[in-house]
Amino acid sequence: MSENLRAAIVQDDATGRVLMLGWMDEEALALTKSSGYVHFFSRSRQQLWKKGETSGNTLRTVEVVLDCDEDAVLVRANADGPTCHDGATSCFTPWLWRKILQREQENSDTSYVSKLLKAGSPLIARKVGEEAVELAVAALSETDERVISEAADLWFHTLLLLKSRGLDPAAVEDELRRRDK
Repeated sequence: MSENLRAAIVQDDATGRVLMLGWMDEEALALTKSSGYVHFFSRSRQQLWKKGETSGNTLRTVEVVLDCDEDAVLVRANADGPTCHDGATSCFTPWLWRKILQREQENSDTSYVSKLLKAGSPLIARKVGEEAVELAVAALSETDERVISEAADLWFHTLLLLKSRGLDPAAVEDELRRRDK
């Protein structure tokens, strides 16, 4: 194993979202600073690699900052596509979105997610409408458990609608942050 590996946290320069964690040795750190692209040291392959060298989803370096002990690195970067190997914007993507991406990739005829995604946005949009009404009704006259159950259904189907439109839920978070200013 390469000596003196540092944990390297990559943060989206525009949104502040944490995109991933990787490991850097001195060579990866120097290349990240000089090349304009983020590089890491792969502990499993025992070699240097440029993020996106196979996927094309590179990380363009904006700023590199060492912590006070110089044993960790914060890299602010601009992502050229999804950062995570599973197609998500961030490796720290919420569980439910990751599960939807997984089900889509599996493309199983028995998967509810796959069936709805194949059916397309119009059907999923109708499901979102149904679930929204069911949540409103539950909020007015049913137990907290029913409200939680219906909110979960609405949340799930809303994420499916975003996926069917090729949108990432991170964009919704970005919009809410923009409104907070």
